[in-house]
Amino acid sequence: LGFLSYITGIHSVTYGRADGVVKQVGFLWTANWTFVFMVFLPLFFAFVTELVTFWKDEGRPKLVAQGDKMESDDAWARSVEASSYSYWAVFMICVLFAGLFQWIGVSLIPLMKGGGNYATDWGSLAIVRPEVISVPEAVVFTGLAYLYMCLCFYLFLVGLILLYTVIHDLWRIGEEANNRPKVDYQREHNEASIRVMRGIFRCTVLGVLIAIVMKVQSAYLTSRGENILAWLVSDMSSAFYGRNDVSAGISYRRPTHYSSLLIAISTCFVFLYGSIRLGVERRFCMPLWRMSAIVALLVAGYLLIDAFAGFSILLGVGVLLAIHGLFDPGLGRWRASKLGNNQSVS
Repeated sequence: LGFLSYITGIHSVTYGRADGVVKQVGFLWTANWTFVFMVFLPLFFAFVTELVTFWKDEGRPKLVAQGDKMESDDAWARSVEASSYSYWAVFMICVLFAGLFQWIGVSLIPLMKGGGNYATDWGSLAIVRPEVISVPEAVVFTGLAYLYMCLCFYLFLVGLILLYTVIHDLWRIGEEANNRPKVDYQREHNEASIRVMRGIFRCTVLGVLIAIVMKVQSAYLTSRGENILAWLVSDMSSAFYGRNDVSAGISYRRPTHYSSLLIAISTCFVFLYGSIRLGVERRFCMPLWRMSAIVALLVAGYLLIDAFAGFSILLGVGVLLAIHGLFDPGLGRWRASKLGNNQSVS
C-alpha cells in the first residue's frame, strides 16, 4: 500500500481546509497506517506466535499429568477447535462491518456522491484535490486498503482468542492437577504462568498502543494542527503556556474512535482475564500490579486523547513506560526470588 501510494501520488499531500488550516493528509503521514501495520501488528503477531508455540511445545507437556506429548497436542488442538465459532464470528464482523460496510460508508459513498461529514484524509482526497488522484483511483485504493485492514484485524482478534485459550487451558490444567506433588507442580505451574503473563502483558500493551494511534490520528484530522507531530508538540506546549486549542478544531464524525475502542476493550479483557485466572486465584507474588498500572495508564491516556490541553504529556508518559515494559515486564527479579523460595522449601 505504501508503494501504491507513491504511484498514485498520495504518499505526502496537503490540502487547505475551509478555516484556512493547511493539513498534511498523505498516506505515509497517517499514523494508524504506518505505526500500526508496520510496527505494532507485526510485533503483536510475533509475541502471540512465541507464546502459543511455547505453551503447545514446552509449557503444556510439562504440566499435564500423563506427560504424553502427543496427547497434550491433541488436547490443545481440541481447546483451539472449541473456539471455532468465535473465529467465524470474528471473521464475519471484520470483513462485513470493519471492512465492507465501513468502506462503503466512509469512503465509497462520499467519493461517489459527496457528503458524510468526515474529515478529509488520503481516502477522500479526490474530493478536494482531484488533480492529485481521481475518484476511480481513490475507490480502488481505498478498497484495497480496507480489505487489507479488515484481514489484519481479523488476525489480531484471532490472536486475542488464542491468548484467551492459553490462559484458560493453563488455569484448567492447574485446577485438575491436585493429585500431583505439590511443590514440584507449583514450581512448574509458576514458571509457565510467569511466561504466559509476560506474553499477555506485551500483547496487551501493543493492543492498547494500536488503539491509541488510531484515536490520535482521528483526533488530529479534526484539529488545527498542520501535521500530527506538530499537533502533539503544540499540545504539550499549550499545557505550559496556558493555551487551549483542544476545542479549536472542526466537528466531524469519527468512526475510527469506535473501532479503536473495540480494540482497546478486547485487548484489556484478555489481560484482565489472565490477571484473575493466573494472578489472583493462584495468588502470585509477581509484580502484577506493575503490569496493571502500565496498562491502566495507557488506557487513561487513550480515553483522554483530545480531552484537555496537554493530554499528550500523559499519553507520552504512558507510551514510554509501555515501551519499557515490552523489553522488561519486571518479572526477572520475581522469578529468581520465587524459584529460590521453592527450592529452599523442597
